[in-house]
Amino acid sequence: MSELRQNLISRDWVIIATERAKRPDQFVKSDKDKKELPVYQPNCPFCPGNEKQAPPETYRVGDDKSWRVRVVPNKFAALAPEGEKIRKLEGIQRSMSGVGYHEVIVEHQKHNITTALLSVKEVEDIIKAYKERYKAVKQDKRVESIIIFKNHGEAAGTSLEHPHSQLVATPVVPTQIRQRMEEAIRYFDDTGECVFCHTLRDELKTKERIVMETEHFAAFIPYAALSPFHIWIQPRRHSSCFDDITDNEMADMAKILKTILAKLYHGLNNPDFNYTIRSIQTKLCQTEYFHWYISIIPRLSKAAGFELGSGMFISTALPEACAKFLREVKTP
Repeated sequence: MSELRQNLISRDWVIIATERAKRPDQFVKSDKDKKELPVYQPNCPFCPGNEKQAPPETYRVGDDKSWRVRVVPNKFAALAPEGEKIRKLEGIQRSMSGVGYHEVIVEHQKHNITTALLSVKEVEDIIKAYKERYKAVKQDKRVESIIIFKNHGEAAGTSLEHPHSQLVATPVVPTQIRQRMEEAIRYFDDTGECVFCHTLRDELKTKERIVMETEHFAAFIPYAALSPFHIWIQPRRHSSCFDDITDNEMADMAKILKTILAKLYHGLNNPDFNYTIRSIQTKLCQTEYFHWYISIIPRLSKAAGFELGSGMFISTALPEACAKFLREVKTP
């Protein structure tokens, strides 16, 4: 019989369809979907030598002669840093000026590389760029929330092949983030404890859904994962803001993020995926109730009519089986 599970952090219900559940190895991507890319693409604005095709950079890891990571404004930005933050309310019509930031983090000089195949030090450079741009953009008082994310593959919504991530800073707190904060506050009021810390403690105790542990982080598939191989990477130290991460934690985060992505790459044959860093709204910084984390979502299933109509998800994979599968994947 199928089972309904609830995620205490998001309050989402998910149907674990055990009777039609697939084995983890049935999610391996077909070789026919593979696409070979060149190391360098002449018309790519992110390849070395083509820097003038992109807007002027706002940050780089490297020196004046060479770069390892570059950050540039998105050429087709959803939000722009110029202008005032103005709210309008006319009857039931509410609007706001589209101020904010939309930046691209160019992760490597090679056009055909992916995070799973980078060195730990190269991933650490990317995380350093995340932190520095997060801190810089956070100083703008118009900014309410900062979302850092990566789209990998066509099914994940990527439009440029060159390895990159994005940062979007919005003048409002997105509903999903606000709902998570409200649920976290409610749980803290009821129990006096952070729901994220409680969740991580339980996962570390049972070990059933743990994929990997390091000194400062743990990666696990949530008990009520909305989709197959949905992974959370959570810091062991309670911290609400991503930019509170220390140098030692950045090095450790690079290790666990690279390894988890490598397990997906080698175990599932380079699936399309999204990941995002979920942090509290910028005005609050540290709280007792909220805990930042990374969410990695391989694009192995599609939302259909039931999901769109109910807001609930049907998963055809057991979180425990997916975690076991990834634990056993050997990476070079």
